[in-house]
Formats: sequence, C-alpha cells, structure tokens
Amino acid sequence: MVESCSSGCAAADTLLSTLKSGDHVVCGRDVYGGTYRLFTKVFEKFGVQFTFINAHNLSEIGPAIRENTKLLWLESPSNPQLSITDIAEACKVAHARGVKVCVDNTFATPYLQQPLKLGADYVLHSTTKYLGGHSDVVGGAILLNDEEAYSRFKFMQNAVGAVPGGLDCFLLLRGTKTLHVRMERHCENARKIAAFLKGEKEVARVYYPGLSDFPGHAVARKQMRDFGGMVSFELAGSVERGKKFCSLTRVFALAESLGGVESLVGHPVTMTHASIPPAERAKGGLTDNLVRLSVGIEDCDDLIADIQQAIAKSR
Repeated sequence: MVESCSSGCAAADTLLSTLKSGDHVVCGRDVYGGTYRLFTKVFEKFGVQFTFINAHNLSEIGPAIRENTKLLWLESPSNPQLSITDIAEACKVAHARGVKVCVDNTFATPYLQQPLKLGADYVLHSTTKYLGGHSDVVGGAILLNDEEAYSRFKFMQNAVGAVPGGLDCFLLLRGTKTLHVRMERHCENARKIAAFLKGEKEVARVYYPGLSDFPGHAVARKQMRDFGGMVSFELAGSVERGKKFCSLTRVFALAESLGGVESLVGHPVTMTHASIPPAERAKGGLTDNLVRLSVGIEDCDDLIADIQQAIAKSR
C-alpha cells in the first residue's frame, strides 16, 4: 500500500500525527535537517518525545527504547554522512520491544533497497527526489503492509489535507518509468567520483557506501542492489573553504535538493542541516567542512573536471 502526500515532510507529518502526547520516538542522529527540525520544533511542542542516537551502531538502539517508545526512525543511507544501518537487525531489536520501525528510504529508492522486505513497518520517501527525478515536483509517500495503519494514515491525511495535486501525481508517475535506468547511471557516476576523491590529497575523507573501506560497506552490499548516487566528502580546510568550493562549481549547481538528473552540490552545516545545533551535529560526527554531492547523470569526466577546478580555486 502506498499513501501519497504533498511533500516528504507532509508524509512524515501524517505518520507522526498518529502519535499522542507522551509517546516516545528513537531517531538516528544523522538525519536530514528538516526531519530534525520537524521533530524538535513542531512535534515536541505537542508532547511527543525524541531521543537521538547513532542508529548505525545497533548497540545504541536497545538502551534508548523506553516503555513509552512507539517508533524507531531510521535513514539508511543517511543524510549527509551516508551511514548504513542494518535494517533487518534494527527491526529485530525494535520489534522485540513492541516498537514499530520507519525507514526513510529517499537516498536508496525502491530500486536499490526495499525496507519492507527487511522487516520495516513503514517506508517513507521524499518523492521530490529520485522518484520524481527531474526537479520539477514536490511530493512524499508512505509505504506499508498494514491495513489498519493504512486506515489511520488515510484518515489523518484527509483531516490535514496532505494530498498531492493531479499534475504532481502525473509527474511522479512519469518519473517512475525511468527510475531504474537513471539509478544505474547515478550509481555508476557516483562510484567513479568517490574513487577520484579518494585519490585527492586535499580531500580528508570520503563518504560513500560503495567504497570497500567505508564503515557499513558489507551491510550495504547485503541489503542494497547498488550504493546510490550521493557522495559526501570533507575538504581540507575551514568551513569557509567548503562554502567557497560549493560556489565555484559550474556543472554541479548549488542547491539543497537532490536526486534529479542534474548534479547538485551543497554545504550541509550552512544549508540542509543548519537547523541542527552544532553540539548535536558534533555528536554525530557532522563536520563543518563536509560537502554533499548529488551526482547526476551527466558525462562523468565533466563532473570530475568540475570538482577538480573547484578544489583548485578554493585554496
């Protein structure tokens, strides 16, 4: 069953609106900044409680669960550090305590990863991203196998009006027709760019699940078809150098979004994750000089040349 919503945040709103004051949610610390903002600035005001953990470390999940915990919220790969959580094992831990599991599968897409088959109760997508694929529509979706939960979400969606328009639905359906071929090219280009960045002396660290030495690589190989089109890296230098790099690319457009056919670049701590307090970002290892790439389907040589010239000019 799929419940379509007017945006990714509206999908999250619909799911969380089924909770009540006093309910508790355990959430991975390395999540999209808008998710953190929605949880802490909106739903906490209604009495929903949140605990943030390093969810890719399975040993942190069990101790974080309380008697009033209703939901475990995961991203895998996560945004922006591409952390990998063993979804099947995390679901076992949560379900043993009677806790439902939601996986934000936006980075992976249904083509690369299917969390419902791994034990998740709910799967969330910002369909604005890869499912739409052309940066021309805003939408979200919740996928589930539970008829009773579907009825609850459908009621909440109807009550709050989180529904997409007809043209939005048309554009998303159009995007699904090319999802598989686009994802194959996204992945191919991302692998090449990650390998290139590994060899750059001014790049301190590369985040990409497809790298054999990346933490979580083995788990990603087990639960994903391929490793996705998102690559993050730490550029040697200060926060200002990271910002300067993002302003100097010419093929990569500066934007907060991702998942379109065109390549995008962003500086998370001043853009997508600026709403997360620095102390909380530090707990999750999100550094000020991290740059996030949404690798598109352009010629990869052009993309690498663009990164090279931006690194050189940002010195």
